Amino acid sequence: MKFFHLSDLHIGLKLLNRDLSEDQEYIFRQITDLAVLHRPDAVVIAGDIYDRAVPSAEAVELFDRFLTGLTQSLPGMAVMIISGNHDSGLRLNCFRSVLARQQVHMIGLPPQRPEEFIEKVVLKDNWGPVNFYLLPFVKPSMVKQIVGTEENGNNLSYNETLRRLLDRETIDESQRNVLVSHQFYLPPHVQAEQVERMESEIRTVGNIDEVSGEMLQIFDYAALGHIHKPMKVGDEFHRYCGTPLACSVSEAGQEKGIVMVEMVEKGNLKTSVLPLVPLRKVRLFRGTLSQVLAQACDDYVTVILTDRTDLDILDMQDRLRNAFPRLLEIRRETIRQADYRVQADPGKQLDPFELCCAFLGETTGEEQELLRDVINTVQEVNAK
Repeated sequence: MKFFHLSDLHIGLKLLNRDLSEDQEYIFRQITDLAVLHRPDAVVIAGDIYDRAVPSAEAVELFDRFLTGLTQSLPGMAVMIISGNHDSGLRLNCFRSVLARQQVHMIGLPPQRPEEFIEKVVLKDNWGPVNFYLLPFVKPSMVKQIVGTEENGNNLSYNETLRRLLDRETIDESQRNVLVSHQFYLPPHVQAEQVERMESEIRTVGNIDEVSGEMLQIFDYAALGHIHKPMKVGDEFHRYCGTPLACSVSEAGQEKGIVMVEMVEKGNLKTSVLPLVPLRKVRLFRGTLSQVLAQACDDYVTVILTDRTDLDILDMQDRLRNAFPRLLEIRRETIRQADYRVQADPGKQLDPFELCCAFLGETTGEEQELLRDVINTVQEVNAK
């Protein structure tokens, strides 16, 4: 059994107002070409198909072309897709039964009623069945009817919610089992603050969405989505593949790729990464104006200027735009710091909650809880 592990396509994303549709289509054609070359039995996409819950018509058309190209190139191949936190689960769930007859399993919603369970797709090879459990992005409020609540009626934590959801399933550990999931799983003995997150990811205040990666061990492989940088959750068989294309300047220089998983008999599997080469890279150049101009290119570029002397603003911008037609932004690194800036450790990147607390000064525990709730709500609304 051979399958591709992809996630976080974020179709419709704009990179600092730059339209990436041409770049995304280029990557999708590469994925299709690699599928034709390696002939996987399945392609798994672990959430965040679109960048917004209500995607543009152009984004939907782009995904349609990608999916059509894949299924036409390899008619017998299964395609398994789950929704992520950026997607509308209801929209992705549309025509679920009809698509399944075409070997396209697009699952937008987790089980929500007692009689429902995690969608399971079974593929077979010479060593027997491989069970794929397709679990879309889950918030505790979505599934409280089947996992319950705390004694005081509040929603369970994300960790306890996922644990109870998985405990409901009858998983035959003598067979090969794969989980496809879109959550923030933490590697064993790692704190949430130690995980490097990209600028393009939505992060909850206090990391309330963290889930212990230990519960993944029951599965032979966990195809995970949500983290934009490739990351292993304990070992190479429980991992995030990362985005196929850089979604933010913080991903500049990252190598992107498809994780190809090959399974034979139970306990015998291997992974490899098939590199994806972008149409244009995301790059960050730091130096004086003359040093930066010497690196002219057609990539997406953020420039950090270190000149200590005053520059002619208009001339500087014109020269940089001529050198970099796809310039994203210009930053100045200066000695002087404005007095009104929040004072913080310069080596530490503050999240929105920490910035607000630093600005407000002394706050009570109740005020901090209210602030966390407001910030999380705003982040969720902005993603829709």
